Amino acid sequence: MPASPSRRTLALLGLGLVMAAIFAADTLTDYAVAAACFYAAVILAASRILGPRGLVLLAAACVALTGVSFFLTRFGTYRIGLVNSAIGMLVIVITTYLSLKMEAAKAAVQEAQARLLRVARASTVGELTTSIAHEVNQPLAAIASSAEASQRWLAQDPPNVDKARQTLARILADAHRASDVIARIRGLTRGASPERRGFDLNQAVLEMLALSRSELEQHAVIVTTQFDDELPLVLGDRVQVQQVIGNLILNAVDAMAGIPAAARRLTLRSLRVDGGRIALSVRDHGSGLPLEAPERVFDAFWTTKSGGLGLGLSLSRSILEANGGQIRAEPAEGGGAHFVFELPIDDGVAHG
Repeated sequence: MPASPSRRTLALLGLGLVMAAIFAADTLTDYAVAAACFYAAVILAASRILGPRGLVLLAAACVALTGVSFFLTRFGTYRIGLVNSAIGMLVIVITTYLSLKMEAAKAAVQEAQARLLRVARASTVGELTTSIAHEVNQPLAAIASSAEASQRWLAQDPPNVDKARQTLARILADAHRASDVIARIRGLTRGASPERRGFDLNQAVLEMLALSRSELEQHAVIVTTQFDDELPLVLGDRVQVQQVIGNLILNAVDAMAGIPAAARRLTLRSLRVDGGRIALSVRDHGSGLPLEAPERVFDAFWTTKSGGLGLGLSLSRSILEANGGQIRAEPAEGGGAHFVFELPIDDGVAHG
């Protein structure tokens, strides 16, 4: 997290005082005391608040102070002082070089993580495309059918206005339903900053089941929900949490593709757990988890799907942790996989 301007100013002032103390010690002590080496600590501390250019300038200042101190020192053997000053300058240069390399490596890792999250988000949304298209087509087909019926009612002699009004009401309702589906798609694909607010977890699950309905029906998956209707609101980014729910649902569908249709059962259960948290349990009867290390499924690029990226569950864990939650995986009794994630309860305090 970048330091605020005031904290950065105080930090720079503190580093300046430390540099002055090192300069004084290096000047007033014997040549045999290599106090200039302590400038390396200043470089390391400054690497967190200064950019590459600022760090190089600071290192140049430290080298210059070392040289000035050498010429001002009046104690000890000149040759020893020359060697120690050279060593101090070398330590400053090497420390600066390593600090620049470390910061460059951190920036590269952060950029790679950002790209990874974008790829994972695109992958997750891509897996939902078929289901989403089906959900949009349903209200559109209903609108077309109702419009044709309305035309027939109005073409009668005399026109049946009451029936026409009823069909127009259905058209309006289906239009709103299509709009809601499109709004969810936009929410799933947007890259906006997380907005942690209170929301109904049960309702969020139902919405994702609706989006995944065609996929569930196509694979003959029987869905059972066991919701605690007395649950308080949970705190989190609703869109991001729904992305996690959707990923768990689709993973369960894929995991049960190889078993008889009659055994394809998916159970989602919400409940309150200790510590002021709400949990959602997702249990399937599919191929299960690796017995030796079930948590391995959360490792990036680890997957059992042919052509899969192995990013969905890794991203899901990152999303939940960013929202103050956590997720775990364990083999389900009787076969299959059991995923449980928890989120904090909304305490009514405003959150950014």
